[in-house]
Amino acid sequence: MTQNNNDAYDSPWKDVLEHAFPEFIAFYFPDAHAQIDWARGYEFKNTELRQVTRDAELGKRFADALAQVTLTRGEQRWIYVHIEVQGQRDNDFARRMFVYNYRFFDHYALPIASLAVLADDEEGWRPDRYGFEVFGCRHTLEFPIVKLMDYADHAESLETNPNPFALVTIAHLRTRQTKGDTDARYRAKLALVRLLYRRDWDRQRILDLFAVLDWMMRLPEELEQQLWQKIEIIEGETKMRYVTSVERLAVQRGVQQGRIEGKIEGKLEGKIENLERLLTKRFGSLDEETHNRLGKATLEQLDSWADRILDAATVHDVFETQ
Repeated sequence: MTQNNNDAYDSPWKDVLEHAFPEFIAFYFPDAHAQIDWARGYEFKNTELRQVTRDAELGKRFADALAQVTLTRGEQRWIYVHIEVQGQRDNDFARRMFVYNYRFFDHYALPIASLAVLADDEEGWRPDRYGFEVFGCRHTLEFPIVKLMDYADHAESLETNPNPFALVTIAHLRTRQTKGDTDARYRAKLALVRLLYRRDWDRQRILDLFAVLDWMMRLPEELEQQLWQKIEIIEGETKMRYVTSVERLAVQRGVQQGRIEGKIEGKLEGKIENLERLLTKRFGSLDEETHNRLGKATLEQLDSWADRILDAATVHDVFETQ
């Protein structure tokens, strides 16, 4: 697969995860959801996530998030959520979960819950632990996993489940099932659009989820046009003008913008990683303030700082405004 295809498939997971985080935890990890005081809110830790995972291999097919939550007993905890979207076994997956978990703990001295959603098609691949033992010293991480293919036998119950991730899960399963059969995918996508319009959700949620379905379940242009004609009929019947006319153009622009932003984000993370390596090699270990500054930088700033490294006497000189 090309990288573009990867981007197109992975991005919806990242978007919908951040859009409906409590619902995500409730649907896939109900035991964890019951222990969190959602009334006290939650906060994504994107800068901290980037710092800990900055040397991860670029281009791997996964989406992840780091969030701070408050438990019902009042304690604060962090949750690392990882969605492994690639369609084949990754022998390094469990080790990566192990490494990220102890890095989070090492950096922030907070207990971390690592949760994983596996979207591959291998029945026997269910990695849920990693560790080692040397001379009686044992270090092991066991983490909860959810395998999306396990939901395949519960499609009917998913269709009546009000959680938006039930719909996202169905879309994932139908995308896998209709691979290589565009007519079947058209029928499956139309059925999910009808299901979406039967939900008692607000307009924005319907638009957000439609964008996810539209991005996951791509169709040839001819079938895409047929789908939009059907959607116009559905909206006429339901008197809900959600995704036609102006919204359709907005969705299309959003898809294109998402691709562009995805490429920029990947390029940005690559430059941050390279600059961190160069700075470390030139000046030694970097402090937290430097990592934070790099994590918030633009492409232009990163390029400018990279040009100054050889002539700078200190890290401060690299960042000093000319």
